[in-house]
Amino acid sequence: MVEIEHNHPLARLTTVRTGGPAELFARAATLGDLLELLAFAHRGGHELHVIGSGSNLLVADAGVSGLVVRLEGLLARIEASSGALECGGGARMPTIAARAAALGLAGIEFAVNIPGTVGGAVRMNANAYGGALASVLEWVDVATVDGVSRRRPQQLGFAYRSSALGPDEIVTAARFALVPSTSTAVRATLAEMRAWRHTAQPKGIKTFGSTFKNPVGKTAGALLAAAGASGLRVGGARLSPKHANFVENVDGSASTADIVSLMALARERVLEHSGIALEREVQAFGEVRFPWEPPASGG
Repeated sequence: MVEIEHNHPLARLTTVRTGGPAELFARAATLGDLLELLAFAHRGGHELHVIGSGSNLLVADAGVSGLVVRLEGLLARIEASSGALECGGGARMPTIAARAAALGLAGIEFAVNIPGTVGGAVRMNANAYGGALASVLEWVDVATVDGVSRRRPQQLGFAYRSSALGPDEIVTAARFALVPSTSTAVRATLAEMRAWRHTAQPKGIKTFGSTFKNPVGKTAGALLAAAGASGLRVGGARLSPKHANFVENVDGSASTADIVSLMALARERVLEHSGIALEREVQAFGEVRFPWEPPASGG
């Protein structure tokens, strides 16, 4: 029986370090564990959430009702297989990029700058720096309360920063088909990508990555900067002076409410300046109300 904890703190499992506890929390190390937890949630009528690296996530200050699951152990594995990597849904994308480099496999270098897990990357279609997840993704295994099914990329409904995966569909594994190269060449590419990111984005501070999606033909960061939002602050939350599309928890004192208020203020400035209504990229757990969005059904 998988251990289920009550009122487990979640802020420390997110990169921005805000939010309250999970009503119920469990760690799944095997597919059997996960299926057991899916059945438990279904029987009890508990909403189920999966938390990965917590890098694109805002947790409500009041916490999260239902069951929050973290994939670990075998569900975070990375294994080489005939010029490909087969990875658990909880495997971290930068670790996958590094493993591919060590093996002399090219094609997934862009993953070094995706600070999330396989499951989150698939769910959000997390492409980066010209690399496309769908171009190397061969298949994913998806678990639901009814069992596990294998799906190809064309069955996932990929669109900009989204997929057709439902909230109760959990990516448990994926296979990335790569191209033979040399460790030296792939590591050189990784170094270039890391250097670019360190130059362009804030580092050494608590943040969750991109706040708003890029509108067609434009970048959210440039629109925010042009509207004078760089360095804008609400409570402990600030839009980075280095890259305005990154919210920073400056001194660790920010709340999720601070961040949402900052997002609303910054979005309004862009709307007034350019007439463009930005859409959020960051995801939310719990009752996080974004004032420019209509209430959720039943909310």
